[in-house]
Amino acid sequence: MTSATITTNQTTKPLRILHITFDMGIGGTEQVIKNLIEGSKGEQLKHHICCLEGPVGPWGKSLQEQGITIFKLQREPKITWKLIKQLHEIIVNEAIDIVHGHQYTPFVFGFFASRLTKAKVIFTEHGRLFPDIVSRKRKLINKLIFPFVDRVTAISKATRQALVKNEGIPAGKIAVIYNGIYPVPASSPERLNQLKQELDIPASATVFGTIARLDPIKNQTLMIKGFADAYQQNPDMRLVIVGDGPDRPNLEALITELQVTDVVKLTGYKPQPADYINLFDVFLLTSKTEGTSMTLLEAMSAGKPSIVTRVGGNPEIISEDFLGTIISENEQALCKSILSYSQPTQEFSESVQQHFYQQYSVEVFTDHFTRMYSSLTGARAQ
Repeated sequence: MTSATITTNQTTKPLRILHITFDMGIGGTEQVIKNLIEGSKGEQLKHHICCLEGPVGPWGKSLQEQGITIFKLQREPKITWKLIKQLHEIIVNEAIDIVHGHQYTPFVFGFFASRLTKAKVIFTEHGRLFPDIVSRKRKLINKLIFPFVDRVTAISKATRQALVKNEGIPAGKIAVIYNGIYPVPASSPERLNQLKQELDIPASATVFGTIARLDPIKNQTLMIKGFADAYQQNPDMRLVIVGDGPDRPNLEALITELQVTDVVKLTGYKPQPADYINLFDVFLLTSKTEGTSMTLLEAMSAGKPSIVTRVGGNPEIISEDFLGTIISENEQALCKSILSYSQPTQEFSESVQQHFYQQYSVEVFTDHFTRMYSSLTGARAQ
């Protein structure tokens, strides 16, 4: 699918979009914003970003180098009219057509700042906290403001359902737009052989792996236990966990306790993890909650089948048998699924990649938002 273009009555005047977010450091929401901007910018759209807190970050700096204006404000712990006034001035001075709030708090600031301007407002929910609890005060505020919000989007059907159930937003007002990413670049055979040597992985071993923050919510404990059980029955396999975080000491202790220190590798944080995705034969995602996992999409782009827990958006993405396996959150189910995988065939890999390009590419993702922007402003998408 080719991305839509926009035609306005004044073709020299692009639609001006203001993305409001917490910051532009490295993270899932920030990657979505970056991909959306890079995938849709041009003569028809002019993107701006406003960070409410935190650093502009490396991804923000990359966008600045491409000519994207980034405003940096300083949010206080609660809503203040000073910040709303600053945002309002940006909207007016930059003649913003669409205020696109990413996550709830940036959206709320953007909503109030856009009042008494011509700007349309979009709220995108990128994921939910765990446990997902919303105060009665917030639900009351939602009843007052969402009738005046022009569009709401969610990154999965599960996220949309959470907005309906926990936020009180009408289902008919929420569109599901799945995240889109650039495919993971291929790695040379020499680089993959080098990685196997560094990690002491035999050439014949099936490599299971994940890339995630080491955090209880990502539930690598389940992953290690399920793998250890499977390894006892088939020793020709290895587990590679890429990432770092507060749960690392607990995971290291568990690996030692289960006596799998030689076959479960913790690599630490890797800023460019593409080679590791290409190293994996099967991708694992055992989280307790997910929206639309970017690393899961990256694994799909590399043609990797996945074993995922039945939470959040996972079962929506891995909805067909040829894409992987959906399991309940227990180590017996994970062990059984791991044992069912041998080296995936080339045909398997091609099917996974084909599905990725049809559903989760940047081109498909940005096309949805380009058409949404145009429909809000009366411009014509082609």
